[in-house]
Formats: sequence, structure tokens, C-alpha cells
Amino acid sequence: MRGAAATSRRQVLRAALAAPLLLAGCTSDPPAPPPPDPLAALAAAARADAAQANAIAAAVPALAGPAAEVAAARTEHAEALQREVDRERPPRSSVAPSSSAPPALPADPAAAMVTALNQAEQAAGALIGSVPRYRAGLLGSVAAGCASLREVFA
Repeated sequence: MRGAAATSRRQVLRAALAAPLLLAGCTSDPPAPPPPDPLAALAAAARADAAQANAIAAAVPALAGPAAEVAAARTEHAEALQREVDRERPPRSSVAPSSSAPPALPADPAAAMVTALNQAEQAAGALIGSVPRYRAGLLGSVAAGCASLREVFA
């Protein structure tokens, strides 16, 4: 019996010494969160452009028609981009992005809109080569849309 009791104690000691090592292996660090989706920034910029265009349409009657077109198109861009962001990385909550106060009207509204559209076109174009084809198609459409909208104010 003595031999069986000694073996049993050894097994218990080995198990007690091995337990912290086993537990350490089970508690690894969680994986790092993925980087922000680059399309999320484009969606936010599209929402800002739409808000700016709506402000221009309300404040400058001569630019109301073209600004309303830009607002509608950039709202569609924002929605399409946000749908793709949400499809790729489903949101954790169902809270929509909050809208802030209306933007201040720039000194030259037409030039400001052209600049914003040019920046949006460049940002979308810069990402085309670094995303999968289906996203590149969306970005190409957004870039082309911004280029054509820019002509409305030129």
C-alpha cells in the first residue's frame, strides 16, 4: 500500500505544480481590435458635405438648386458607404451617427463645395487600389459622383 500512496501523492504534487502553467496557457491576451474601416471616414465626410450643401441651399438662393443636388447625392454616398462599413463590421449598437449643429457658411460657398468634393474624390480614389474589388467599385462610383458634382459648381 505504501507504494500506491506515494504514487498518488506524487501525482497530486505534479498536478498542483502544473495547474498554474495550464491556466496561464488558457488565459491568453484577447486579439487586438481591427483597425478602423477606411470607408467609415469617407461616410462621415459625405455626411458633412451633405450638411454643408444643405446649409448653402438654405442660405444662398442662387446656389439652392446645385447645393440641393449635392446634398442629395452626398447623402446617398454616405448611406452606401455606411452600409458597406456595417456589412463588413456589424455595429455593436443600433444607434445612428449623431448629427451635429449646422456648419457655418463659408465666405465663398461655391468654392468651399468644390474643395470638399475634390477632397472626397481624392480620398475615395486613393483607397481604390487597397480594397477588394467590390469595395473598389463602390469607391469608384463615389469618386466619379464627386467629380460630376464638382462640375455643377464650376
